[in-house]
Amino acid sequence: MTLIYLITILAMAVFLGFELITKVPATLHTPLMSGSNAISGITIVGAVGILLTHLTTNEVGVVPFILAAVALFFATINVVGGFVVSNRMLQKFKGRK
Repeated sequence: MTLIYLITILAMAVFLGFELITKVPATLHTPLMSGSNAISGITIVGAVGILLTHLTTNEVGVVPFILAAVALFFATINVVGGFVVSNRMLQKFKGRK
């Protein structure tokens, strides 16, 4: 029964997130991207903490270890992508001078 509640919450979060992102005006895109990068940075720190705990003390199970590795992978992609996009935007502004 708990699984049904969790799946329902996940589906509602996906729908709400999609609706919010599609309604964001272009002027708010950069601040939202910065916030997303900050959250991904926090995710990276947490995932590295779990991975290091597993590797040094073996107190973390296999499933949390795998989830932390997947979270680390996707959060790193998000942070690197955010820096690449920000760098491209800054390069466009440098060309105007």
